[in-house]
Amino acid sequence: MLCGGHISAETRVNERIRAPEVRLVGPKGEQIGIVSLNEALRVAQEADLDLVEVAATARPPVCRLMDYGKFKYESAVKARESRKNQTQTIVKEIKLRPKIDPHDYGTKKGHVERFLKAGDKVKVTIMLRGREQSRPELGFRLLQRLAEDVGDLGFIESQAKQDGRNMIMVLGPHRKKVEGRPERPERRVPTPRGEPAEPAPTDA
Repeated sequence: MLCGGHISAETRVNERIRAPEVRLVGPKGEQIGIVSLNEALRVAQEADLDLVEVAATARPPVCRLMDYGKFKYESAVKARESRKNQTQTIVKEIKLRPKIDPHDYGTKKGHVERFLKAGDKVKVTIMLRGREQSRPELGFRLLQRLAEDVGDLGFIESQAKQDGRNMIMVLGPHRKKVEGRPERPERRVPTPRGEPAEPAPTDA
């Protein structure tokens, strides 16, 4: 887009522009046309704006009238806000064996729950050794069990698949965990106008 273009730190502004003529774009994106550099600088000065080269590789280069200082300030603010609003996703990893004992399974499941509560993804790896590699269903069942056990905190983002001697599944946290279901609001029995409503009888 002619009136757009990427404006970098090396952007030429005003007298730093070298082309003898430019394609001039107004402050609202309106096309003014091809004019000499001196004419473009004169128009910018009269409008109390800067002449900014927004497409240096075009022939002739495209220049736009704008308040360059204000533009750089607003761009910096938007960049800071964008970085602030970005949520950094961390992937944790938990390794299990197909024949894990109940106590170790409970410990590992606790780690997965803690990670999911913190908003992190969890890569669950089942390590298949020896004859276990010929029975991948053992790892698959364990992964499915784990996914069901932590289902209130996360979901299967990447289905279980075998990767060499390992089986891998990725769990992702729910966007918003509901700590407890809200109580159902008390129903009121309609009464004649002016009288307080009375609670409806609860279901037996």
